[in-house]
Amino acid sequence: MMGMTSQTPKSRRSFSDFLLHLHPSAVPESTLRFTLSWGLGGTAATLIGLLISTGVLLLLVYEPSADRAYSSILTLTQETPFGLWIRNIHHWSANFLIGIILLHIIRVVLTGAFGSGRRLNWVIGLFLLLLALGANFTGYLLPWDQLAYWAVTICTSMLGYVPLFGSWLQDLFRGGAEVGAPTLANFFVLHVAVIPGFLIILLLWHFWLVRRAGGLVQPEDPVQDAASNRVPTIPNLIAREAAVGMVMIAFVMILSIFVNAPLLEQANPGMSPFSAKAPWYFVGFQELLLHLHPVFAVLVWPLLGFALLMWLPFWEDAALPPGIWFGGSARGRKLALWTAGGTVLVTFLVVVGDDLLLRSMSNATSNTFVTRGLIPTLLMIGLLMGFYFLLAEKLKYTRAEAVMAGVILVLVALVVCTIIGFWFRGPEMRLTWPFVQNGA
Repeated sequence: MMGMTSQTPKSRRSFSDFLLHLHPSAVPESTLRFTLSWGLGGTAATLIGLLISTGVLLLLVYEPSADRAYSSILTLTQETPFGLWIRNIHHWSANFLIGIILLHIIRVVLTGAFGSGRRLNWVIGLFLLLLALGANFTGYLLPWDQLAYWAVTICTSMLGYVPLFGSWLQDLFRGGAEVGAPTLANFFVLHVAVIPGFLIILLLWHFWLVRRAGGLVQPEDPVQDAASNRVPTIPNLIAREAAVGMVMIAFVMILSIFVNAPLLEQANPGMSPFSAKAPWYFVGFQELLLHLHPVFAVLVWPLLGFALLMWLPFWEDAALPPGIWFGGSARGRKLALWTAGGTVLVTFLVVVGDDLLLRSMSNATSNTFVTRGLIPTLLMIGLLMGFYFLLAEKLKYTRAEAVMAGVILVLVALVVCTIIGFWFRGPEMRLTWPFVQNGA
């Protein structure tokens, strides 16, 4: 290995060997450019490292019991040196991790990095997203304040809409009929042991599969595959990854000096906030609950979306040409931009229109399972199929470009629902402007 001699200390050689278990010994020089991946995968790994290190420090003070959890957070933030700062770092790292993983998934789609040879890694990446969501959600309850208590109450209540198993799932996660001390104990074990264990295993597997595939995805060019165009991973790739990671760490640490993690008064099961909401990463699904039958909002639509994402890499020619943004064509870029812009407008109009329709039908009787569940689902499937055939058959886009547009459509629609639910839903979940919510 270049740069390693017999005089190199054993500790340094051991660390280098570990890095080369997760990276190829040499990588194509073309994959070193920052704009290929924006360092999103390495940034996610850096945030996970921050979460683990700060989480261990938080455990030195935190007490996982309903009687002591909130007071231990006060001790941490008010009496422990740097305790507030450590909690802030942990909080913001967890929230940024969700956004970074979502951006990473979009980058993989837009650069065709889920095709042949990388299909399993795409599946593992989706499960890493689920674990990150699970880690955020289970950690959300641990401060045991009003914000956490009622957000978890709302989210676990959604499980009750799952047919046949809803009540069982609720009792399993809550440890009883209501959110209480057993819920806190369950979430604590999941948050500090079960989820991190699976997260680390899948993350290492994820990196190893990238290594086995030869590193980051690159254009299919025999010239680029030549050994003369490959450079040693150490220091070329590792130095770049370290730089991106250090920038992310510095950003989170500085932000955590000025912006504190939220903490309301101690949890009070007898006093519900005027407008309780789910955590921001589940607000999009809470928004769906306002427009769809609960079974479809909580179970059918999320499962359909996840199943489609799982199936994508196994659909022949569904991936764009590898290593080139938007397939390398101006037409592909325009399609992506028009799809994103159109989805923002249409989703907003549908949400506002349906909100007005629901108010006008408040006294009407209807079969909500059919009118608010089955019919919208069939319409949604029909619209997606029609959108695909319009692009592929009429406008002569490739299958990969049509798939790219479909993924953008679904993800942007969910983002718009999240923004509306988080900022534009006031008391009683009515649509309002953010700056007048408190006075509504």
